[in-house]
Amino acid sequence: MAFIKLETARLILRDFRKDDWEAVHEYGTDLEVVRFMPWGPNTESDTKEFIKLSLASQREEPRTKFEFAVTLAESERLIGGAGIRVSAPADRGADMGYCLHRDIWGQGYATEAAGAIVGFGFEKLGLHRVFATCDTGNEASARVLEKIGMRREAHFKQDNMIRGKWRDSYLYAVVEDEWSESTGGQP
Repeated sequence: MAFIKLETARLILRDFRKDDWEAVHEYGTDLEVVRFMPWGPNTESDTKEFIKLSLASQREEPRTKFEFAVTLAESERLIGGAGIRVSAPADRGADMGYCLHRDIWGQGYATEAAGAIVGFGFEKLGLHRVFATCDTGNEASARVLEKIGMRREAHFKQDNMIRGKWRDSYLYAVVEDEWSESTGGQP
């Protein structure tokens, strides 16, 4: 698959490039940004390894991992990352996620990026089901997932050890017929 670029009203989601590591490292080291993530805060080595793995996945055939740089369309500033990973090829299922720089929170960019990722999964990858998890304390992420048409399917108790503490998480999902009947993930 060639270099991928997804466009929304305000964003461009594109395959990561090697020189993106510094922008990724900026948000990947922010304790508030990674507070609910099972990774981070990143070391320089962690961030470079993430970029290396993202670049390697771009060359896989068939490609099953799509990690995108989220950039502002007007300035091309990298403001985060979003990805979708085909985790169950036989069942046409994938998980998705996103992480954005703290200085752009609350402006609808996460909803826009997440909707684009799920749409890509259904429209370009031919998926049947896309799911995401979020920490039960991450109310903003839960709202994003609900805004794009996902429904909460489960509450997992103490399923993640994050920085030495057991954390609960919610499971959200949407299937292709729900997506096509909805507004296509647009709030």
